[in-house]
Amino acid sequence: MTLVFNTAGAVVFAAVGACCVALILHLRHRRREIAHQRELASVRDQSRLSAHEEAARLRTELEKSFDSRRAEVAEQERRVTERDTLLNSQFARVLETEKELREQREILDRKSSGLESTQQELIDLSRQRRAQLEKLAGISTADARAQFLKEIEHEALASAANLTRQITEDAKTHAEEKARKVIAVAIQRYAGNQTLQNSTATIALEGADIKGRIIGREGRNIRAFENATGVTVLIDDEPGAVILSAFDPVRREIAREAMQRLIADGRIHPTRIDEVVAAVAAEMDETIVRKGEQAVSDCSLPPFHPELVKLLGKLHFRQSYAQNLLAHSVEVSHIMGLLASELGVDVTLAKRAGLLHDIGKAVSHEVEGPHAVVGADIVKRCGEPEAVVNGVASHHNDVPPVGPWGILVSAADAISASRPGARAESMTTYLKRVEDLEKIGCSFPGVEKCFAVQAGRELRVFVSPQAVSDETAFGLARSIASKIEAELQYPGQIRVTVIREMRCVEVAK
Repeated sequence: MTLVFNTAGAVVFAAVGACCVALILHLRHRRREIAHQRELASVRDQSRLSAHEEAARLRTELEKSFDSRRAEVAEQERRVTERDTLLNSQFARVLETEKELREQREILDRKSSGLESTQQELIDLSRQRRAQLEKLAGISTADARAQFLKEIEHEALASAANLTRQITEDAKTHAEEKARKVIAVAIQRYAGNQTLQNSTATIALEGADIKGRIIGREGRNIRAFENATGVTVLIDDEPGAVILSAFDPVRREIAREAMQRLIADGRIHPTRIDEVVAAVAAEMDETIVRKGEQAVSDCSLPPFHPELVKLLGKLHFRQSYAQNLLAHSVEVSHIMGLLASELGVDVTLAKRAGLLHDIGKAVSHEVEGPHAVVGADIVKRCGEPEAVVNGVASHHNDVPPVGPWGILVSAADAISASRPGARAESMTTYLKRVEDLEKIGCSFPGVEKCFAVQAGRELRVFVSPQAVSDETAFGLARSIASKIEAELQYPGQIRVTVIREMRCVEVAK
């Protein structure tokens, strides 16, 4: 009995314990569900709040954008209104001007009609007068005109010859005297040293083994040098020397300096060649700018455009008939200043035009066209005054001169180039020029013989006295001089002297 009771109690206790555990688990699960629902509600509230804030921000930005757009539209409307008002006023002025022009045209048409009728009356009166004169004179108008023109032609030729001789003599007397004085004073005041610089492309070699190192294995060093400098290297043309050939004088100078440094250093290989050439090229750019600045300073001129300074520096490496172009430009600038001071014109503009007159030769191998025109385009692009531009462009008569600048530059250029020792000229070129000079003189009718004397500075022309008169001799001299100017290239001036001599010979028996 007791055992049965204990067993029943244990079962009841277990059942009660199981119920308690189930109740506890249920309560815990319920508590978790409530916490989860609270968390979901909190997240939902936060999301709703964030969405409201984002919507408010977007609404504010949209309102700002609408305000800005409305302001832009209002500004555009205001501008359109102003433009319409301006156009309307201009259109009204155009209509008024058109009306005035129409009225003036009508007035002119009426006056033109009146002039035409008056002109016709004058023509009729002139015809009647001519008929009366022909009747009184007994000859026709054509015959009278021919006879009159013939007489006038003879008188005009004689008067023209006398006037030409008189004008030429007066011009020579005064112009040559004045020109001689101006040029003499200018040359006397400028006492520049004559410097002839010949850029050489020949480098002497001290040993025979250096040629092998310059060439390199299978020619790799010489190919690397030519690729880096852009020049042609000639090794075997001259013993004991290396010849560098290039059209660009700056490239040739860079190659010459680089080759000398490589020979002095002794390390000749492609990498070292590239390093030395790059260093020499950088130094050459500095040298070019320094030469240009020195030229501007020597002429006592204000600073130039950097491009002009660089181009002036490049002229240091170019020669014309063995005359250094930069030294020639500086000399022309000084002569221009002296000529301008004698003539009373702007000295600064004259010196600028003289210094820049050959600037086109610095790029003559890069740009097609006459160097005077190319140089004028460059100085105009760099903001130089119009007087300087025209002086550069017209100093070889490629364009007509405006004012005295082109003529002064041409004169100063001729003084610098043609003075003794300034430029070298080959014997072949000199003989060809003298031969062409004599051929031009002999090409005119009535010329018996011609002689070029004073090193081609004077052409003496002997004419037949029966074919050429004293009056026509002056015209012949002028014609020969004009043909020489048109067909020959020569430094300085050439004097043409026409000699007409009558020799009467009789033999006494």
